[in-house]
Amino acid sequence: MDADLFTAAAEERAEREPAGRPLAVRMRPRTLDEVVGQQHLLRPGSPLRRLVGEGGGGPAGPSSVILWGPPGTGKTTLAHVVSQATDKRFTELSAITAGVKEVRAVIDGARRSSGVLGKDTVLFLDEIHRFSKAQQDSLLPAVENRWVTLIAATTENPYFSVISPLLSRSLLLTLEPLSEDDLRGLLRRAVADDRGLAGAVRLPADTEEMLLRIAGGDARRALTALEAGAGAALAKGEQEIALATLETAVDRAAVKYDRDGDQHYDVASALIKSIRGSDVDAALHYLARMIEAGEDPRFIARRLMISASEDIGMADPTALPTAVAAAQAVAMIGFPEAAITLGHATIALALAPKSNAAVVAIGEAQADVRAGLAGPVPAHLRDSHYGGAGKLGHGEGYVYPHDVPGGIAAQQYAPDEVRDKRYYRPTRHGAEARYTEILARVRERLDGRSG
Repeated sequence: MDADLFTAAAEERAEREPAGRPLAVRMRPRTLDEVVGQQHLLRPGSPLRRLVGEGGGGPAGPSSVILWGPPGTGKTTLAHVVSQATDKRFTELSAITAGVKEVRAVIDGARRSSGVLGKDTVLFLDEIHRFSKAQQDSLLPAVENRWVTLIAATTENPYFSVISPLLSRSLLLTLEPLSEDDLRGLLRRAVADDRGLAGAVRLPADTEEMLLRIAGGDARRALTALEAGAGAALAKGEQEIALATLETAVDRAAVKYDRDGDQHYDVASALIKSIRGSDVDAALHYLARMIEAGEDPRFIARRLMISASEDIGMADPTALPTAVAAAQAVAMIGFPEAAITLGHATIALALAPKSNAAVVAIGEAQADVRAGLAGPVPAHLRDSHYGGAGKLGHGEGYVYPHDVPGGIAAQQYAPDEVRDKRYYRPTRHGAEARYTEILARVRERLDGRSG
């Protein structure tokens, strides 16, 4: 077919002129041993090792797999390594352009190949989450009968985006964002390797750090930015990729932010103090600086959770659930989409009514305990469920609150040493205002001053 002729011609040209291909393509690993990161998936006997024919397996054939991870973590790379290393027939489809018709054509071809040539087929399906339920259903017979071994890639949570029958017939392999050490090694290899830049430029430390921040754990993004910077440097006749050259090439200023130094803590402090001060615009500015500098989104989410209790507390009881939900979402989706979630939470916290009554209350209670104000638990509150407790008077005189009108019994709960302490002093800000009246009535009931 014409499409096949055009594809073949393009591949032939790529072989003749490798420098014309993107750097990320040229540096794509040729074997599993060249893969950067994801070592938890590459141990001897792992599904990916078995897909490339390592370890035999006898009657237990290799399983279909679903590769789940953020962009640039190696899903497509792993599939291409399998395509080069395996002696199986390899076919690639993208869920963006393919439909049921194309899937059925691959399955028919796989059955013919297996029956006539005795050659098994590996199908790589990229962006499987874009397939509808019906389209995913069309894969089931082929996967179940092992007419094809499926390698499916997705950036979306498969538990929500892949149908259960297909999940149950495949192994789910989770890819992690690449570490800075992984990316640093990849960049240095790309600069030196003959397949890459072949030593045509040098990569100084400050430019390398900028590339790591740009990458955000994404190998493809790191190599794309490196190629842009190298091209700009060589066009100017320079043999080193200066930081200013990279900034111009990628149209992105290097954010002055040292994640291991003072600025890390200064900017984080400014974010929290801006939230505390209800300046939502300043808070978003500092959040953006942290994101653009490549800060770990989990660190930002942890700071927001602390702020929700420390600076808002009961003035808006929904603040902490909002921050916790943001932290959970960030862990599930990662950057770049996590920036939206962090922005959502930052806006909510900055505009929430503020109260530090909760942090003051627990702080004063802890201070008293440290100072030795921790007398014995009143006898009527002590555990009375073990043998002999009754003889000691444990539980004697305890009034079960559910047995009295209003559910509050007039009895002493705190030890004598802190009986008259009032740790929680609610403000009149936001939702906490209602607790001022509630708490006054509760304390009167506890003291027996009201019926």
